[in-house]
Amino acid sequence: MSRVVINEAFLQQVETLQMLIKNNVAGLFGGNRQSKSFGSSCEFADYREYIPGDDISKIDWNVYARFDKLYQKLYLDERQMHTRIYIDASRSMDYGKSKKAEQALRLAATLAYMSVDQMDKVSVYVVKDKTVTEIISGMVGKEAYLQAIGKLNEVEFSGDVHFSDALLPTRVGYGDGMSVIISDFLTDNDFEKAIDYLTDKKRHVFCMQVLSKEELNPQTRGKVHLFDSEDFNLTYRKNVDKEIIQAYKAALAYVTERIGNYCAARGADYVLVSAETSVSEIFFGKLVDMGVLK
Repeated sequence: MSRVVINEAFLQQVETLQMLIKNNVAGLFGGNRQSKSFGSSCEFADYREYIPGDDISKIDWNVYARFDKLYQKLYLDERQMHTRIYIDASRSMDYGKSKKAEQALRLAATLAYMSVDQMDKVSVYVVKDKTVTEIISGMVGKEAYLQAIGKLNEVEFSGDVHFSDALLPTRVGYGDGMSVIISDFLTDNDFEKAIDYLTDKKRHVFCMQVLSKEELNPQTRGKVHLFDSEDFNLTYRKNVDKEIIQAYKAALAYVTERIGNYCAARGADYVLVSAETSVSEIFFGKLVDMGVLK
């Protein structure tokens, strides 16, 4: 069932988030993202000694007059980044009165807006079971954004998710930008190979773990019968007391720390956010403090 999360009121809020995604990343020619490679933009970067065959128009004759040696001017290359956003569309993302699913859609829409605001290209995918489905392809510019971003309202959350099995057969681009994974990461299925695959492709990886208030700080007490939201054959029937809650919190801390450490070891960014936290607080607060946004 579709939900209207991306509406005019939300888009007006997003327009206030005029922030830059990390600088110094590679991408396709044409955008305004400056990479650390050298190219043909107008911004001077450095010198190197002239090598026969180089473009003589880039020789700095003033430097030659001072040092009696030929030096070539180098300029920063301006590149267009391709931001690829992957949304976990499994049933567990619909846990917590659907707030996790809605938060995932809001985060994806906000990141997409910040990218097109910088004239970067954006593609959005949903990951479900062992399949990656592209729902927005190569979007560039705010007009295209406004026309396409409403497709996020049509995302249906169901089934399981196998990130690595789904992502590894797909084309993700080589060194041309950022890959964002938005998920609760509460799965026994492998996601580590997907992160490795993306980093091996020289992409900057950003994992956003979204958990509901009930998952972060459960208030349930007494006799309960719980079902795995992605496999109803898995159930848990027990009397939930203080010790059970403490064990759960320890397990949750282990899971989130493991994901964070795995990302850090591979040069990827990781953030844990609540489904109930406002997008403004996440982007203006947490991500700026982390240095993900500048």
